Amino acid sequence: MRTLLSFCYLFILTLLMSCGEKSQKNVSKDSIQSEQETLKTTPTEDNRIILFYGNSLTAGMGLDPNEAFPALIQEKLDTLGLPYKVINAGLSGETTASGKNRISWVLKQKVDVFVLELGANDGLRGIPLVETKKNLQDIIDVVKTENPNTIIILAGMQIPPNMGPEYTTEFKNIFPQLASENNLMLIPFLLENVAGIPELNQADGIHPTAEGQQIIAKNIWPIINKAISN
Repeated sequence: MRTLLSFCYLFILTLLMSCGEKSQKNVSKDSIQSEQETLKTTPTEDNRIILFYGNSLTAGMGLDPNEAFPALIQEKLDTLGLPYKVINAGLSGETTASGKNRISWVLKQKVDVFVLELGANDGLRGIPLVETKKNLQDIIDVVKTENPNTIIILAGMQIPPNMGPEYTTEFKNIFPQLASENNLMLIPFLLENVAGIPELNQADGIHPTAEGQQIIAKNIWPIINKAISN
């Protein structure tokens, strides 16, 4: 499984980098306005907010928005009759730096659970690890400052070994380190049982299929359930 994962990641590395860069450069005024409209969706007073903040994995690139894992989490919450409104604040091509730049206006409303899914594009582009960690910490600090009672969940990520074993290992360790240092809840690896499996990813070999998104939702749900049960 590790061999297959490494091979697949190496194969899609260039594609992901070019896709992320193109997506980031082509974020139009209309797309920003569309996201702002989504964030303006006002839940009823009885509802609490779960906000997923990430890149194309969260956005569900290539799929209907209802097939992305945030929407699947919403379905699970609705099925259980739980009073939570899920907001998908994923943006394709997002890095930790660009995520830090837009975090303030994303937090225009009270958020009860904040799921931070960023870092993959940093790692694949070889951005210095100290910078990635600092950006993630800055985002965490902003969330805590805006609302100290927000439960923050950090989504762990891994990258292929082409950047060298030291970089790869240190990148992987950023997420549990930050979770420990900030007393956050952690999803060990967002793409567990999805990454490196061709039939669970779209033709680009990068973005999960609808079935892959369902598995991601299953990876996430136990952590979400624990967060809202506290």
